[in-house]
Amino acid sequence: MSVPAVEVSRPDAADAGWSRDEIAARAAADIPDGSYVNLGMGIPQLVADHLDPAREVFLHSENGILGMGGAPPEDEIDPDLTDAGKRPVTIVAGGAVFDSSDSFGMIRGGHLDLAVLGAMEVSAGGDIANWTAPGRTPGVGGAMDLVLGAKRVWVLMTHCDRKGGPKLVPACTLPLTGPRVVRRVVTNLGVFVPEDGGFTALELAPGISRETVVRNTGAPVRFALGRQE
Repeated sequence: MSVPAVEVSRPDAADAGWSRDEIAARAAADIPDGSYVNLGMGIPQLVADHLDPAREVFLHSENGILGMGGAPPEDEIDPDLTDAGKRPVTIVAGGAVFDSSDSFGMIRGGHLDLAVLGAMEVSAGGDIANWTAPGRTPGVGGAMDLVLGAKRVWVLMTHCDRKGGPKLVPACTLPLTGPRVVRRVVTNLGVFVPEDGGFTALELAPGISRETVVRNTGAPVRFALGRQE
């Protein structure tokens, strides 16, 4: 997708590259038609707003929705219709609501093609840490079920944390949600795949240089720009 971006001089590149909505839109563009997809908290929730309604992608929410749509206009918000993160959503024609036990039966039964999650860290081996950090109240939610039950896991997140430290790292320092599960990471700086002891950059956000990516990544980075996954 073509989105304008301006590289900045801040060492963490926090304001460079894609916005949160652009990260979500970039991920939405690559979701295969016919997929059953769970959207996690944070940036992944925005993916629902960037899927073409004409496409056949079935969004699942762990609180009990299949056929979830994007956010409604403010004057059409139904306080009883939210995703698992309490964000107001819609339901597409043919969608359904059901008990959370049925929802987790879908997850644990291996019926989801893709889980799109946020993260605090992703390691070069594909490990994900996204449920607790020092000073935060632990909240596992459904993440541990999703990383094991979904056929694929993608992560959408900022490239650096609030202090400017890298979130793509050689090994996670935070408690793991799941080992060796992440297949793709989309950050404000680009699209990355964890492999071979580092990260391979498949695409860089507009205005982002290789040097910016290397400087803000905690593990080795290779570049295979344009490679199809």
